[in-house]
Amino acid sequence: MKATAQYITEVNDFCRKIGMNSEKIPTPTTIFANEDIETALSEYEEIIFVTRFFAEKIIQQLAGVSLLITITDQNGTILEMVGNALMKREAQGLGFVRGLQFTVKDMGTNVINLALEHPLGAIEIVGDAHYHRYLHKSACYGMVFKNPITQEVLGTISIMTDIGNQHPMITTMLSTVVDAIERELVLQEQNKKLHVLHQVMMDNNHYGVLTTDLDGIVLEYNIRAEILLGKKCRQVLGKPVSELELIGSRVNEVLTEKKRFDGIQIMVGQEQEQPQQVLLFDAFPIYDDSSGVIGVFAQFRDITDIYDMQKRFQYLVSHDEQTELPNRRHLIEKLTVFLEQGRSFAVIHMNLDRFKLVNDTVGHVKGDVILKKFGQRLAKGLGASDLIARGGGDEFIMLIACESRADAQRIGECLLKSFREPFRMQGYDFHITASIGIAISVENGTTADELLINSNTAMSYAKKNGKNQFVLYADKMNPQAHAKILLEASLRKAIDKDEIVLYYQPKVDIKTGAIIGVEALVRWKHPEKGIISPDEFIPLAEETGLIAQLDEWVLWTVCKQKKKWQDMGMPSFNVAINLSSNQFASDTLPDLVQSILQTTGLAPEYVELEITETMTMDVEHAIPTLKKLSALGVKISIDDFGTGYSSMNYLTKFAIDRLKIDQSFISNIEKSKSDSDIVVTIIRMAHSLGLKVIAEGVENEKQLQFLHEHGCDEVQGYFFSKPIAAEELETRFLQLQQEINDKK
Repeated sequence: MKATAQYITEVNDFCRKIGMNSEKIPTPTTIFANEDIETALSEYEEIIFVTRFFAEKIIQQLAGVSLLITITDQNGTILEMVGNALMKREAQGLGFVRGLQFTVKDMGTNVINLALEHPLGAIEIVGDAHYHRYLHKSACYGMVFKNPITQEVLGTISIMTDIGNQHPMITTMLSTVVDAIERELVLQEQNKKLHVLHQVMMDNNHYGVLTTDLDGIVLEYNIRAEILLGKKCRQVLGKPVSELELIGSRVNEVLTEKKRFDGIQIMVGQEQEQPQQVLLFDAFPIYDDSSGVIGVFAQFRDITDIYDMQKRFQYLVSHDEQTELPNRRHLIEKLTVFLEQGRSFAVIHMNLDRFKLVNDTVGHVKGDVILKKFGQRLAKGLGASDLIARGGGDEFIMLIACESRADAQRIGECLLKSFREPFRMQGYDFHITASIGIAISVENGTTADELLINSNTAMSYAKKNGKNQFVLYADKMNPQAHAKILLEASLRKAIDKDEIVLYYQPKVDIKTGAIIGVEALVRWKHPEKGIISPDEFIPLAEETGLIAQLDEWVLWTVCKQKKKWQDMGMPSFNVAINLSSNQFASDTLPDLVQSILQTTGLAPEYVELEITETMTMDVEHAIPTLKKLSALGVKISIDDFGTGYSSMNYLTKFAIDRLKIDQSFISNIEKSKSDSDIVVTIIRMAHSLGLKVIAEGVENEKQLQFLHEHGCDEVQGYFFSKPIAAEELETRFLQLQQEINDKK
């Protein structure tokens, strides 16, 4: 207190020096107008709120003691006075009012100015230590409060009481209160920043977000939610969430049943099966520390572009863009269904005769118009369950109800008659004829492949023997049936005789040209026929049940080979292994993979398992199986993507890392707008889901350039390397890498 006494002495000396009358109550020179005070109060609103709170605490703690607590800004201007009625009246009698600015020159010795000039701790002036006599019966205490972060002085808080109430405890109490005020101001500043950050995150979120309390009353609702749901904040906040018809019922289900919604598609404004907008909706309960539900958090985002992209993709996958007819893939699916249902029908292959002449005469664009008209003419005579598809080029395939060879004869005759009317284009009448081959279900085949092959064989027979006719398939046209029986017998012995071998085709990073992996491809080294493609013997293995033995052999052999390469010190890359549908359908697959990895000592991150898109159609099996495999640490890719019918909603749930574009699309991207559109769509869709994309079957530089321009991540194909034996990959790896770099 010695330092305080020195301050008081210096100020009292100053007052005498300027001739201030100690017997007279001073008159301040500066009292701010009410409007100026209101402005200051609005700026100090939070500070006033906090200091008033603690000032009232002091009054409560010193109940019965006459007190006046004054709060000023950093310039000494009174902003607030709190105290009992008697002290407030006395203060007003002395001229102490809101807006009065304390200065030593006007008011003499006072704790407010002393605290501002020497903001080191609590200041006290008691009795005759005051310069003015009217304060000699008073004890005054004052202290500044600061912004704890910047240490900027914000103002003062002072206590005035009768001299008989003076006590050192008041100084201690004042210090404690100021400390509490400053801590509270820090908390308020932090809360303000958190609130601002929260609002920034809410209002700049790409998701619409809302939260509710336990009664379903909306507490938060961001700008994006306004846009997506079409209702303003003022219409929603404080109202029951049930009033939001699109999501209200689901949010209430979360509250009442503790449900959780994850990735639910909500169609907005659906007209004629085409929604104006599609939202992806999530909602889950908010729990307190005791695990009790206290509300709901819901979010939703606009996936209309992805939805439209998927719809377009699904259309392109199953339809021919030029004729708008179903394509070969769609027809095969329908053909398979017909066989499963035991229907009687005919498969009809049609190839237009001498259509090249049409294209040469009117051009390919007009030729495509004639193809479309041709398809439309054929479609007019079809029954409700019949189907016509474009097989490619000038080829059409039909599925038509047919009970007998006599029915097939009548169908063939009707088709020939439909070609008699010419197609007119640019002043020309084109009389188009067709070579037609017909295969009857069961009689000429019991599988889709057999019926398609046999109808195509009959069509080729018709074309070779004069065109403009139909031919019913006969066994004499197909000498391959006997060969298939012999092949099956050889396959049963192939694994034991080490005739099954693995070749490896490099996968290349499209940006860097680095070999980042290889795909293991199984081949049959037949002692008489040489290398047999898997397209020939894998279907036979599946048909005969040999596929399970073959699958397990491939898994073991590839993992052992990869571990050997690692031990040899070869560069790091992964190996991709194709799973068969039988293998993926097995519940023991994850255990088998884990056992092989543990036995071989191969780290799981070097293994990539490839499944086809159609394998995922059994979603209830696919989702848990993929999760188990992914949990082992192996990578998962969907092979031949684009040839099946994967749902976007399910793709988001599958634990996969890559989509592999089927080579049938890559081979035609230079010529077919439909295929190039599909490729671009797949790349965009995959990236929107956070997946990498690899294209297989890249055979030339133009295909590579197209894929590079549209953001494909990885490629493989004969342009870089054909599949090669393990020994050749070992000896030529660095040379192969250099050759790939030279081509890039």
